Amino acid sequence: MTEHKGTQPSEAKGTVIAFSAPGCEPLYAHEREAVAAVARTIAILKGFAFRRGLGNSSGNGGGLYFVPDDSLLVTDAARLGIGGPQDLFGGVVPWRFAMTKAITHELVDGLAKRPKEWSTGFGRTVSAAVLPGYTVFSRHDALRAAERLLRLGVARLKPPLSSRGQDQRIVRTVADVERLLERYRSSDLDECGLVLEADLRDIVTLSVGRTEIDEIMVAYYGTQRTTTDNAGQSVYGGSDLIVVRGGWEALEDLQLPRALALATVQARAYDAAMADYPGFFASRRNYDIGQGVDSSGVWRSGVLEASWRIGGSSTAELAAINVMKQNPDIQLVRASAVKEFGNNSRLPVNADVHFQGEDPDEGPITRYTVVTHAIREPAEEIGRLTS
Repeated sequence: MTEHKGTQPSEAKGTVIAFSAPGCEPLYAHEREAVAAVARTIAILKGFAFRRGLGNSSGNGGGLYFVPDDSLLVTDAARLGIGGPQDLFGGVVPWRFAMTKAITHELVDGLAKRPKEWSTGFGRTVSAAVLPGYTVFSRHDALRAAERLLRLGVARLKPPLSSRGQDQRIVRTVADVERLLERYRSSDLDECGLVLEADLRDIVTLSVGRTEIDEIMVAYYGTQRTTTDNAGQSVYGGSDLIVVRGGWEALEDLQLPRALALATVQARAYDAAMADYPGFFASRRNYDIGQGVDSSGVWRSGVLEASWRIGGSSTAELAAINVMKQNPDIQLVRASAVKEFGNNSRLPVNADVHFQGEDPDEGPITRYTVVTHAIREPAEEIGRLTS
């Protein structure tokens, strides 16, 4: 495993702290190491020391920078003295449901059940940036939503709190939905809701986002890899990113192919709509865009999920920022975050290895990041890499 020691405590200007967010789903061992790898890289960039765990940290006087493994609630961030995106890698939201895919879709109608803090305007604002679907907070509304959505074809039922694509189910009839609803307690529906969304076949999942660390802001797009885990299941296997110096405008300047350009527009629209949620801010904003064909044969594109936290591609984002920090002339970096299962991983020569060994829950696994291109202008060279 590659070791990044960072600045020694006696020389450091502050401390980067990697920790588990309150109420966060426990991470696998390899995921914890990926979080630590991101935090160590940030510590090097900032000239800070690194440590795991909050300890007695509170009241940020400018010497602490936080790397939680999930989004934070406004109340939890305030207790730590986190006042803006300059204080953490990730994001802060006002309510727990706002950190999940539940906010992505509108309710069935104005009479539908919803949390008292629910923003009715958000769903309308992002409707052109997402797939057809509904969010529901009761069994009654779920059946009404299914009846409407299934007129378009096959749909997918998604529990908002489930990660890694777990617990999602394909539904073809209202009876399918009614049967699956028996798995959910009314209290869980009340608090977390359920998402019903059009299902896509031959789907390509893109990641589009923006990340900032101190004075460096980057935007990126990329495709997600799939791999086979040790149980023979198809799972997320990392991301291949194109990272450009600058914000959303820098992505638009790349003159991307039509599908990628649309994904960028949709991500940016979703991002802007978060102004509907008071107290929201983030230094890392990632939007997973699904593009594929629905069961009626219609090609669709839309934001599947947003995350304002460390993610599977974050080691690649930080690797790109590190290259740009070292060389201010670099405008674009191609980097990959890779996850492979089994004992036969063949590492590239310049791989930065974050985990290689036996995960107690997932078995043998290797996680690494590799930078394959770092280029300056001219624009035509950027166009060649992004085509």
